[in-house]
Amino acid sequence: MTIFIIAEIGINHNGDMNITKKLIDTAVEAGCDAVKFQKRHIEAVYSKEQLDTPRESPWGSTTRQQKLGLEFEKKEYDEIDEYCKSKKIKWFASAWDNESLEFLKQYKLEYAKIASAMLVDKDFLNKVASQKIYTFISTGMSEMSDIETAVKIFKENKCDFELMHCISTYPMFDADANLNCIDTLRNTFNCKVGYSGHETGLVVSYAAAAKNITSLERHITLDRAMYGSDQSASLEPNGLKQLVSGVRKIESSLGDGKKTVLKEEVPISKKLRAHLAFKY
Repeated sequence: MTIFIIAEIGINHNGDMNITKKLIDTAVEAGCDAVKFQKRHIEAVYSKEQLDTPRESPWGSTTRQQKLGLEFEKKEYDEIDEYCKSKKIKWFASAWDNESLEFLKQYKLEYAKIASAMLVDKDFLNKVASQKIYTFISTGMSEMSDIETAVKIFKENKCDFELMHCISTYPMFDADANLNCIDTLRNTFNCKVGYSGHETGLVVSYAAAAKNITSLERHITLDRAMYGSDQSASLEPNGLKQLVSGVRKIESSLGDGKKTVLKEEVPISKKLRAHLAFKY
């Protein structure tokens, strides 16, 4: 099975459509299957007290100004929708609240995403599952009991899904990856399992690809030095190209697990075992 590779743009666009389009182009050129964004209605996700706190950013001196500066609305998403169609790449977004979930419905997206932060909101999970859209469910910051509840909700709603093993640190230390949890999730819940990575390099994602994951998500950026909390855990364009190329090679190298003699090995066998003919 081919791994579905998702380039997570998230909020790394910094509210700029030119950056957004360059990031989409980066994903297309690397050979990704989809790009993903994050949608928030900030009044629902953050308290007034949080929004009014001081915070210096390119958009002003409060958290409210910073969050509004990073948030796209209909005009921008209409443009994203058209641009992705023109580039023949799928797009979707993780909604962080009910209003954002309703907003995204207008685009008739093929996929949905449960961000790790939203995994414990049963009401929200039911709303997403009721859409009957194939859903990727990130499992960062969650106990097995939380994941069990989410799986039950999606199964009860007869909504196709897959889990994504995830560690919600930015960036994640390689030693914290715990990739064997991919097997634990697959064996426990008898479902597809992907990997959403927040590490800085490629090795952990390559190792995940070798564990028969069905999806792989990594944040992308034009430059890790850009403004933003997710930039340091993101891949720059050349890194993304290396990732996709490496993952495709890993897929082709795994094979079907059956031990056979390749036809190309036959003449080599005759040559290297010729001396054994004298023994028997």
